Amino acid sequence: MSEKLETIALLSREYGSDSMYVFLGGGNTSVKADGFLYIKPSGTALATIQADQFLKIDREALDKVFEVPLDGDVKTREALSAAALAAAVRPVGAGRPSVEAPVHNVVEWTYIVHLHPALVNGLTCSNEGEAACKQMFPDALWVDYCDPGYTLSCVVKKALDAWKAEKGSQPHVMFLQNHGVFVGADTPEEVRGFYKDITEKLTAVYQKAGIEMEEKALPEMPAETAETWAPRLRTLLAPDATCRSVVIPCGLGKPFAGPLTPDHVVYARGYAYTGDGTAESLDAFAKKTGYRPKLVCVEGQGVFAVGDTRKDAKAVSTALKNSLLVERLTNAFGGPHYLSERQYQFIQNWEVESYRRKVSVSAAGGRLGNRVCVVTGGAQGFGLGIAKELAANGGILVLADMNLEGAKKAADAINAEFGADRAMAVGVNVSDEDSVKQMMTDVVRLCGGVDVFVACAGVVRAGSVMTMEKKAFDFVTSINYTGYFLCTKYASKIMAAQIVDGKGLWSDIVEINSKSGLAGSNKNGAYAGSKFGGVGLTQSFALELVTSCIKVNCVCPGNYYDGPLWSDPERGLFVEYLKAGKVPGAKTVEDVKEFYLSKSPIHRGCLPVDVARAIMYCVEQQYETGQAIPVTGGQVMLH
Repeated sequence: MSEKLETIALLSREYGSDSMYVFLGGGNTSVKADGFLYIKPSGTALATIQADQFLKIDREALDKVFEVPLDGDVKTREALSAAALAAAVRPVGAGRPSVEAPVHNVVEWTYIVHLHPALVNGLTCSNEGEAACKQMFPDALWVDYCDPGYTLSCVVKKALDAWKAEKGSQPHVMFLQNHGVFVGADTPEEVRGFYKDITEKLTAVYQKAGIEMEEKALPEMPAETAETWAPRLRTLLAPDATCRSVVIPCGLGKPFAGPLTPDHVVYARGYAYTGDGTAESLDAFAKKTGYRPKLVCVEGQGVFAVGDTRKDAKAVSTALKNSLLVERLTNAFGGPHYLSERQYQFIQNWEVESYRRKVSVSAAGGRLGNRVCVVTGGAQGFGLGIAKELAANGGILVLADMNLEGAKKAADAINAEFGADRAMAVGVNVSDEDSVKQMMTDVVRLCGGVDVFVACAGVVRAGSVMTMEKKAFDFVTSINYTGYFLCTKYASKIMAAQIVDGKGLWSDIVEINSKSGLAGSNKNGAYAGSKFGGVGLTQSFALELVTSCIKVNCVCPGNYYDGPLWSDPERGLFVEYLKAGKVPGAKTVEDVKEFYLSKSPIHRGCLPVDVARAIMYCVEQQYETGQAIPVTGGQVMLH
């Protein structure tokens, strides 16, 4: 049995990792052996599934699903069939099997690979799909659309029984209208052969019709349009009063015209909003449909994907591209055949799809609850440490750094630890105005706006005022002081746009300052001066931006001895201070380190988690702005 499980797992990953065959990881696979059906559980991605993840189901027990009366009340019927399905899992309670498990069970072949390829759905979602199917695939079964779940299982069982009674064996290929395709066979080579045949025949038809078969992004939306509308939509379509939505500007054009498959309903709700984008118009759409739109087309402006999380919004954007492709492909077979209102509503209200919708998005609790947090200097050191802590507390992170490759690697590491789409990377030189402006444009394209901006990028050049070159002084000032000004200038514009008609959540700008911004620093005047200036900017910005519901504070950490700023063996501050003679009598780097450790009553350095907690305090505290909050272990005490 282990060999068969390894084989179906390999087939699953093979097709699941190919965007030609899957849509957002959808589809299902199974294998039969020794009276059991082993099937991919609900919520597990085909692209990554391993042999030990398949759910074991007793086939004889699963057949009892068909004892449920088909003509009963829909909710009762679905509940009874779901209970019978759950009771067949071995051991009971081991997981939630796909609702299509009864279909897999009645197909007589050993290996089953059920997918939703766009090329196939160009056929299944078309007006002339059935006729074309009979002509192109005479040995395949066509099943007219019916409600998924128990109804589909019964319809398929009846159709397969009739086919076998007439022809002696079941078909290897089964097309489901507005759904996808099932391929079954007794060997993996046969499965691959059937899919190859399907793909080649459909490709030939599309090529002959001159139809492009690749997903195409909509033409890019101008930055000004994105920065005007995405922040507004974050507020207008917020899931509740405690957070904002994530909004991805998809581009110029129009959304799909209606629901094509159950998957499209799950991820994009099936119907898009088109209107003027006002609160009144969006509220009217929600009142009519019973839900906030996932796709928003602001007339004359463009299309936006909306989600509670970045992962959710990305799925909506992917569903848009897939739907537009399927719509285009259906033109080879008489144009699109959309789900009816009744069919759509069944899926929309179906408990199984509600469950799938929940597991399709990445929930985030914690103190930040999916707030979009930008951290400059986030590729390494203190910035990266802070970003990790914010991600651990539910933040969606954008790491902004001159070292873009380093930021990308850091974002990948955060995603590996906290889940996909928890972190992204953008490039920025905070001392360059055009670069900072572009950074915020990039942030809007990624998330629609920003809730927490952490100005962490900073540099140090120690030295005596009598010998320091102006070039070094200007370098420190351009990053620590001017860079903070530029970041606030452009971040605050996006934050202000998130307030609509005087309503919306407060946003936060937090400068990572220093204890050297609270007390002078011997032979470190350039750095201390830039940080003193940062406190002055913080207080001034706080007074101005409060009218836009933006709080501005700074956190003044003690020394982070473990990071590269202090510990780098060539350019770290321990080395710099030793060379500058800042610590009297110090002969080694260890002497310098001990000198600074002794200044704190707690006798340790500041850590990123200490600073992150202070940042989260700033976010949570609704009655504090313009403050410089020391996090120094008692080295600097306010008076």
